[in-house]
Amino acid sequence: MSFSQYQLASVLIGYLGVLFLTAYGMDRGWLPKKWVKSPITYVLSLGVYASAWAFYGSVSLADQFGLGFLTYYIGISAAFIFAPLLLKPLLRIIHNYQLASLADLLAFRYRSRFAGILVTLLMLTVTVPIVTMQITAAADTLYLLNDRWSLTTLAGAYGLTMTIFAVLFGARHVSPREKHDGLIFAIAVETLIKLVALIILAVVATLVVVQSSGGMSAWIAQLPQATGITQAEMTDGPWWTLMLLFFAAAVVMPHMFHMVFTENLNPKALQTAQWGIPAMMLVLALCVLPVLEAGRQLNPTFDVEYYALAIGLALESPTLTLITLVGGLAAASGVIIVSTLATAAMLQNHIILVFYRPPQKRDIYRWLLWVRRGLIAVILLSAYGFYRMVGSDLNLGHLGILAFVAAVQFFPGVFALLYWPTANKKGFISGLIAGFSCWALLMLIPLSEQALGFQFPISLPKVDESNWHVASLVAIVSNIFLFVIVSLLSRQKVTEVTAAEACSIDTVSRPNRRPMIAANSNEVIDALSAPLRRYVAEREVFQALMDLGLPSFEDRPYALRQLRAQLEANLSGLMGPIVSHEIIQSHLPLREEREVVNDIHQIEQRLEGFHDRLGGIAGELDNLRRYHRQTLQRLPMGVCSLAADGEVLMWNQAMVELTGIAAEEVTGSHISALPTPWSQLISRFVESDAMHEHKYRIDQGARPTWYNLHKSVMESYGGGTGGTVILVEDQTETQLLEDELIHSERLASIGRLAAGVAHEIGNPITGIDCLAQTIRYETDNPALLDMSKQIQEQTKRVTKIVQSLVNFSHAGHHTQRHDPVSISYCVDEAIHLLQLNKTGVDILFENQCTPGLQVLGDASRLVQVFVNLLSNAQDACQQGNRIIVDTQADEQQVTIRVIDEGQGVDHAVVERVFEPFFTTKDVGKGTGLGLALVYSIIDEHYGNVSLKSPWANGHGTCVIIYLPRFIDQNDTENEV
Repeated sequence: MSFSQYQLASVLIGYLGVLFLTAYGMDRGWLPKKWVKSPITYVLSLGVYASAWAFYGSVSLADQFGLGFLTYYIGISAAFIFAPLLLKPLLRIIHNYQLASLADLLAFRYRSRFAGILVTLLMLTVTVPIVTMQITAAADTLYLLNDRWSLTTLAGAYGLTMTIFAVLFGARHVSPREKHDGLIFAIAVETLIKLVALIILAVVATLVVVQSSGGMSAWIAQLPQATGITQAEMTDGPWWTLMLLFFAAAVVMPHMFHMVFTENLNPKALQTAQWGIPAMMLVLALCVLPVLEAGRQLNPTFDVEYYALAIGLALESPTLTLITLVGGLAAASGVIIVSTLATAAMLQNHIILVFYRPPQKRDIYRWLLWVRRGLIAVILLSAYGFYRMVGSDLNLGHLGILAFVAAVQFFPGVFALLYWPTANKKGFISGLIAGFSCWALLMLIPLSEQALGFQFPISLPKVDESNWHVASLVAIVSNIFLFVIVSLLSRQKVTEVTAAEACSIDTVSRPNRRPMIAANSNEVIDALSAPLRRYVAEREVFQALMDLGLPSFEDRPYALRQLRAQLEANLSGLMGPIVSHEIIQSHLPLREEREVVNDIHQIEQRLEGFHDRLGGIAGELDNLRRYHRQTLQRLPMGVCSLAADGEVLMWNQAMVELTGIAAEEVTGSHISALPTPWSQLISRFVESDAMHEHKYRIDQGARPTWYNLHKSVMESYGGGTGGTVILVEDQTETQLLEDELIHSERLASIGRLAAGVAHEIGNPITGIDCLAQTIRYETDNPALLDMSKQIQEQTKRVTKIVQSLVNFSHAGHHTQRHDPVSISYCVDEAIHLLQLNKTGVDILFENQCTPGLQVLGDASRLVQVFVNLLSNAQDACQQGNRIIVDTQADEQQVTIRVIDEGQGVDHAVVERVFEPFFTTKDVGKGTGLGLALVYSIIDEHYGNVSLKSPWANGHGTCVIIYLPRFIDQNDTENEV
């Protein structure tokens, strides 16, 4: 049974076309975005690990090593089971610093451009064999189904097809940093196809082949001998070597690194992968032995690697054969697409951009896009060249072992990145060169000799299935040994120490607070315009500000330090960590400071991220830190912590309530950038020698506030000035109560004085008035009559003053009952009384009070209040002015306003107008007791009164009275 070239081409292009449409539909929003963000989709996308080796090569591995084939599945499963110790810390670092590849990660940790270049070039020795293995599997499969074309032709056609689709899948976005949602979803669909195809094969092999040839029980009884379990013990070298290779594959293989870390959309999905990957690997592993046994029974002349394909051919089932073909294509194509995409990103960032910078006239995003497309084609061309030279003569097992042993050489550097902070770039580079040298001499060259048929000048041991693991262990041990020795004998640079602190799993980095030379975000854009062009610089700065949740313009020192770090991380995702670090260091330098102080706020934030990983005494200390931090935050007194240079480090909740300024707005700002009046207040107090200041007054709007200030100067560990802590205590209520008490005491003393004066003066004045009347009745002398008239007028004036004193002294001592009183009625009465006096100027009174609005009080005394207020307003007005009385009300309170259009009251004396005997009128025209009496009457009605002047347009006065409202419960209308 065979298939025509057109049929096979249709299956290949049709399958890849459907896969591309799936990815395109996800990117275009035709499919729900929640699908690609699902943890199940993430787990399935990690099935890219199951390459052509899983589909075909595992059967050969089981034939050679018996149950040793399980290491392929157990190794990767163990990596995810121990994800909290390996994968999760790496994911945190990669997300924080926008690292897109293994070369980015290692170059970032060891702060070495050469390390990035070396890792990238050596990664080609991993990618090329792994891609060659997929091309070999696909070409062999197509050749077995139709042998009219040669293997090299089929391999070339398949490689060209995959080049087109790899570019379409991975290089369609203008920005290389964008997540490939469509790619993730397409790889997940591919994994599902592989699983279904293998399950169908295993079921057919078990129920159709094995069952018909002697039954399941007989096969299970012979299983130990069939799998070689008696020959390959768990203690044998290949077992543990394979286990190490496949364990490390989760991190060091380019396609796995890309899917596990770079394309991770949801860090929490890794928790699902901890059990999802082992479960998926178990299903794949269960399918291997039935396929092996069925292949042995049906077509033993076939290569063991392709027993899966032999089942369909032997059973003459086109459907099963096509299912196997599609499953094999799914296993191969996914690895090719992701591996070339990941390696192209490394080559772009660590080879192209290191030695060549794009001209400023070009669109850097589009230029990078075309560079990646070209690199993908170059990688696939290299893989095809390797296939033509060597790969076509090597089986899948040889190619797989070659790639995995090369990849594991990176693992010591990754492990040290997390758990050995003192490792340095010299040790890493030395170990890497040693490991790859041993790999090349002991594995690559011997296998190439066998394939090419030439003799290397130096006699090297032959590599085969019996001793490959020895060569692998020699390469790995040489790598680790030289890595450790050189690192111990050499010192780290300062940049390496900083990077090690950022990467170490049990170390919190201590960022310093050195300020940038650029003073704001606009200057940052100007600085980056030189290397990136203006358009790119603006786009990157605004993107970084958006990532941090900061406004489009920022000038706070702490926020600018955050912006600088975020820019380096974002540019790292675009150009690689080495290039981005050089751009930031060169164009956004920090100021040189004599004393470098740690950034306490940023350390606090990072400690919060480590909280769930701290245990023992470290955990207890962190709990103590959190308790003290919470104590300061919840303290019912404002706490403001300042650095020595005036930067705000802490702004607790009480300060937020006192100032109305959110903590996130002020933290990291310089004290001079605070809003008025707080910048002046705190700056002046910090610069003064006083450690305490009591009842400092601040006018906020129309309401004065008073604060007690305290400060304490801290010292740093080095003995220098470490900063200042300021405590702000609100004393407004206390001050108002004190003022009210003083005012009440003053009124009481004046009341007592007024009562005594009225009593002592009343009787003599009455006597004088009587004598004046006697003179009028006993003489006709005009002069004496005029004198007696003047005496009586003056006694009346004195009597009026004495009566005012009596009324004032009795204020607050009345026992009258408070009844419902209409405000509108009281105002009408007061206006009527004033209009009876024809001596005043012609003033227009307007009663705009809401009819029916009532308060509880004494009507006669409230009329007296309005008479005094309206009389004062009348005296301040000129001919034709208006005096308006209006009201506002809510459910609890009535607000009454008496507004005039007079000349107003001088602002300097507004606060004294309610004091007894204080008057702004000319001598002889006022007693100064009217407003004091108003204050007393309103106070005994449980209200409050205030005066604002000028009121409008620089003149006029408004007296505002607040009284408790009375609402008749029987009234069904809500009068406002």
